[in-house]
Amino acid sequence: MNREEDVALMARLLALPEDKRHVVINSLPIEQRREFEARWTPWAHDGQYDPGGDWRVWLIRAGRGFGKTRAGAEWVWQFARDHAEARIALVGDTAADAVKVMVEGASGLIAVARTGEEVTLSRVRGEVRWANGTTAQVYSANAPESLRGPEHHAAWCDELAKWKRGAKGGAAAWDNLMLGLRAGDCARVVVTTTPRPNALMQRVLKMEGLKESRGSTRDNPYLPQTFVRDMDAQYGGTRLGRQELDGEMIDDVAGAMWTRDGIEACRTDTVCDAVRVVVGVDPPASAGGDACGIVAAAIDGDGIVYVLEDASVAAASPEQWARAVAACADRHRADKVVAESNQGGDMVRSVLWAIDRRLPVAKVHASRGKSARAEPVAALYPRGLVRHLGRFPALEDELCGLISGGGYEGPGRSPDRADALVWAVSELVFGRKGEASVRKV
Repeated sequence: MNREEDVALMARLLALPEDKRHVVINSLPIEQRREFEARWTPWAHDGQYDPGGDWRVWLIRAGRGFGKTRAGAEWVWQFARDHAEARIALVGDTAADAVKVMVEGASGLIAVARTGEEVTLSRVRGEVRWANGTTAQVYSANAPESLRGPEHHAAWCDELAKWKRGAKGGAAAWDNLMLGLRAGDCARVVVTTTPRPNALMQRVLKMEGLKESRGSTRDNPYLPQTFVRDMDAQYGGTRLGRQELDGEMIDDVAGAMWTRDGIEACRTDTVCDAVRVVVGVDPPASAGGDACGIVAAAIDGDGIVYVLEDASVAAASPEQWARAVAACADRHRADKVVAESNQGGDMVRSVLWAIDRRLPVAKVHASRGKSARAEPVAALYPRGLVRHLGRFPALEDELCGLISGGGYEGPGRSPDRADALVWAVSELVFGRKGEASVRKV
């Protein structure tokens, strides 16, 4: 079959229900089935293709189940086919990991061999050998000195983010590998990893000649959809889920008032018996500018605040964000809408009342910066006085970008969502006696 026929066949197979698709494939004779499954090009999805061009490092930074290992193994196989007598380095967190995943794993070098092709593993030497004389040596990132000296034409590094920290760990292994990656005219290294915010990952991301492929667990169309749905239900939007499923590199900002772990510790799925509900609003300075922060929060009889919803909208006209505020207040039966009036003054109240005259609007004037206003609210979290009823990734990213003493290093130009949360929580906890000065209108 040619490429067009392959793609058409794949499309027909993917259109079948999962159980029927497996029946069709499994009905083929073993050799045909192996050859069919080995047709890598039509099966691969976008993030698994060689990026092409003049690259030194190809980083596949993606969630679990994305197909990183298959992409790495297929790339190594193609390199071996094209370069007889070449020397390749296979580097894992440990040598055992490298053999178990990269060589003998379900998507490893042995498993992806095509009909008529053969690759052998010598456990004694830690060596993989192809029929054309190309060899691949297994290395452990925990033994960096073993990479000092050998020269390689290519390398595959797996789970780089797991490599141990320190001078005798991953960083030294990477340095020794790169210094020895000088055989041939186009020495390259493929890195397959779920990201973690460590120094080595940051270094690799800043390298010249880097090509990067990004992706999430749900990008792999061949995973059971029940698994994808279950993982999303359990971990979607959490720090762990964003790292392990979405392939995001989630880091804490030095000096930030909120931390990822701190927010995770405050997450709950228990619905509160609300005594009061408030919607905090941080209006944009202009239409089409920053987002309009809209956050609903409630307080129960024990004084515990629950963040209920982040209903913020971006690039919205005054009418659009006012409608979003009114809808949020209606959903949660809010008894007050607290809106910052620094931008627009009475205009904010007028815009909201133009949508719904019944909205219980209260204006607040910010006499201090966003970070200073946020500090009393941030102090409530370690005491267990604020809980997040659900997952709010965009809001939580902004909270974790607010720096104690002033400054913001989160996404976007301004922490509008975070400011809306601060107004809502301040009203519920401090009222007119505390840090948020609220004036009824």
